[in-house]
Amino acid sequence: MMNEPQVDNEEITPESAPRETQAEAARASRGWSLWPTRIGIGILVPVVILIALELGLRFFDVGFPTDLTQPCTVHGHSAACYNLFFPAPFFPPGMIKTPQAYAIPADKPRGTFRIFVLGESAAMGDPDPAYAFSRYLEVMLRRRFPEMNFEVVNTGSVAINSHVLLPIAKGLAKQRPDVFIIYSGNNEVVGPYGPGTALTSSGMNLAVVRASIFLRSTRIGQLLTRLGTQKREWGGMEMFLDKQVPATSPLMQQTYENFESNLRDTVEVGRKSGASVIVSTVATNLKDCAPFASQHRQGLGAAGLSSWSTLVQQGSDFENEHAYDDALKAYLAALNLDDQYAELEFRIGRTLWKKGDHQGAAEHFQRARDLDTLRFRADSRINAINREVAKAVAGTELVDADAIFAQQSPDGITGSELVYEHVHLTPEGNYLLARAMFLNIARQIAGHPIPEDEVPSKAECEKLLAFTPHDSSRIAAEMLDRLQKPPFTNQLNHADQVLRLVIDAGAPPENPDQTVAEYQWAIAQKPDDRILHYNFGLFLFNFDREAGTEQLKLSQPWDGFPVFGPDGTPVQ
Repeated sequence: MMNEPQVDNEEITPESAPRETQAEAARASRGWSLWPTRIGIGILVPVVILIALELGLRFFDVGFPTDLTQPCTVHGHSAACYNLFFPAPFFPPGMIKTPQAYAIPADKPRGTFRIFVLGESAAMGDPDPAYAFSRYLEVMLRRRFPEMNFEVVNTGSVAINSHVLLPIAKGLAKQRPDVFIIYSGNNEVVGPYGPGTALTSSGMNLAVVRASIFLRSTRIGQLLTRLGTQKREWGGMEMFLDKQVPATSPLMQQTYENFESNLRDTVEVGRKSGASVIVSTVATNLKDCAPFASQHRQGLGAAGLSSWSTLVQQGSDFENEHAYDDALKAYLAALNLDDQYAELEFRIGRTLWKKGDHQGAAEHFQRARDLDTLRFRADSRINAINREVAKAVAGTELVDADAIFAQQSPDGITGSELVYEHVHLTPEGNYLLARAMFLNIARQIAGHPIPEDEVPSKAECEKLLAFTPHDSSRIAAEMLDRLQKPPFTNQLNHADQVLRLVIDAGAPPENPDQTVAEYQWAIAQKPDDRILHYNFGLFLFNFDREAGTEQLKLSQPWDGFPVFGPDGTPVQ
């Protein structure tokens, strides 16, 4: 019998292992222990390089600061002045849009009440910021509280949205505000980072948007943007014609979520600064602004589209013959085939309005706006978010402009009486919004509600603002010119809109001497009102170039700021 092999059961320990095995284990252990260091170096080195590059670009003055304001002087006094490069992270090169230049005095004497207005072009007061609701508000407050000094700073700007308003609020929070007014929501889709924008990347998650804004605000980001983006020119609303976004797009939900987050954060910034905050819903033209673009529902098919088109044509023919009952039947039959086409909803609303069913008309006009695929107007959900945030955040108050305008409109439907075209307010609209803001702020100042009969009248405000017949006709002519371009020319009721403005623009001209007297009186009431000086200078320029130049010089927002005449040449 053969002997079985002997098995050594002695445990092998690291100490008893062969020397080669021990060395390999030690090397492996050291290798694993070095990985955190290697990872750290791999992260740290690029960060250090980027920081050094950023500092180098700043040292050699490549790029520009994008803080909201920069130090300046106004008549020899220190101030924080609007930084013309602030919007750079939000617009392509060559297309930067800015508000009316403003300066905030560094000193805030006792008895000074500082109000900041945040928003888009409608808040800015387009087509002429001289008659924005903020200007009406300022003269109302001056008249009611003559012992106080009111600084109403309007930071509204064309084409921006809530992604831009938040950094604006952060910059203004350092300036000892008493009230923030937020009138915003029209540009959430078409503005920077919206799903229908022509300005930046679109349809992003909020964290990605904010990271992009931060990167584009650095000197490195500015350099990359300049190298990688072709310079473009601003083309107005026509730039967005191919940027349609239907209401059913999943990107709309992201838009609403981004708007709500930005609005909440903006309100919180205002509250933490010690200011009270007023959030307003947005008033839009429903009755006299047909949708800019419409899209059929998915899956309609060729046969369905043919039937739909036949019914709509029948309805249109009946409507032209004033057979509104028959027109409505045809339109509603078409609606059963396709309930996503915005223009059909507008046709139904218009027909119901002609039949005297104003409540039903309002519902369909509203749905026409909400289905409009060129989304230049705040829709129902945007206004719902404005209401919800205003009610949810302590220290925030709501001004429901959407509801107020409807209540003050004929038949309860906001139209061209208060809104020129789609969102920009007429003098009546600006006064109405300012009145609502005044009642809110005056209550804060007085400590009790102010009787409505103590609100300065529209005529009284416009006398102080020098809103002359000349200016009324001038603005109507400017709006008329805008309506001669797409997307307005694509609207169903374009001819009606043009006719209204032709009548306003063709009003008999005022005697120039009377216009001069009205401006001189208004300037005498507030000699430091640079906006009065600016408009007066523009008016005088063609009659008396030297006098016009002197007025334009007085409109300089801060020392060294260039001022241009109506012919585009610098005023010396």
